[in-house]
Amino acid sequence: MSSYQGDSIFWVEVERIKPNPFQPRRTFDEAALASLAESIRQYGVLQPLTVTRKEIERPGEGIFVEYELVAGERRLRASKLAGIIQVPVVIRTTEDSDMVKLELAIIENLQREDLNAVDRAEAFSRLVNEFGLKHLDVGKRVGKSREYVSNTLRILALPDEMIQALRDGHISEGHTRPLLMLTDRKEEQQTLFKDILTRGVNVRDAEQLARRIAVDRARAKQSADVALLEKELSEKLGTRVRIEKHEAGGKVTIDFFSPEDLTNLCLTLVNPAVPVKEDSIGDVEVEAVPVDAPVAEQAPVQQEPEEDEGLYSISNFTV
Repeated sequence: MSSYQGDSIFWVEVERIKPNPFQPRRTFDEAALASLAESIRQYGVLQPLTVTRKEIERPGEGIFVEYELVAGERRLRASKLAGIIQVPVVIRTTEDSDMVKLELAIIENLQREDLNAVDRAEAFSRLVNEFGLKHLDVGKRVGKSREYVSNTLRILALPDEMIQALRDGHISEGHTRPLLMLTDRKEEQQTLFKDILTRGVNVRDAEQLARRIAVDRARAKQSADVALLEKELSEKLGTRVRIEKHEAGGKVTIDFFSPEDLTNLCLTLVNPAVPVKEDSIGDVEVEAVPVDAPVAEQAPVQQEPEEDEGLYSISNFTV
């Protein structure tokens, strides 16, 4: 059975159509509305609006019929601007729940790509908070993945001024990712936000800046033991050593500045007990000396008489 009244199109006065209270879209481009209004003046409303019909009893006036908009907010607004008295509508015969009205409005806007990122996030938030849907359920209803819904909702964690800048188009949705990376570092987040606004930092550069700050933050949180180990390794190897810890494992970075540095580092790491002596540039001699080996007592060295000792002694000559 069709959910629309006879699949027919009716003409209804615009003043009798109430806006959808669950319309997720909050921002309407005035210039675009004016352009649409001009088009409607010339050609009329080409696509019908979708409404629900409700009968209301008014004391002394009898039954009064009013309509509530489900989809077509821009067309309704533009029709009012154009001075149109009636607009074509299709009437849903089912009594839609509040959640269904919100779903239909979201889906219509998503299909037309009319929702900005903030309006979309707030609409998803209503489905989650007011109607108890999970992110996966929201994704199924609007034809998006769970990750898409979750990432969209994260936008609402930004400070109000950043959300407003996104709504006004001063920053892009892509800029929200690096800003969200700095949620727990408010000063750096504000600095990056101002750089995006004043210097026009693009999304890629903003992400690189945010990652750099995040790495510095992670290093600042390292334990004193790790910092001490870095110092000891640096002194042992004679070069800068950095240790980065992750949730599972990490990495050690050792700096070198020449091929000879690299050779010495490799030899030291392979066998720490081997002192390295540079004999010539690029060549390294290694003398293996066991660590903690007992030092043998050296026997006194007897002086051997030189082979020609006394050869020129005066006692060897006679007159």
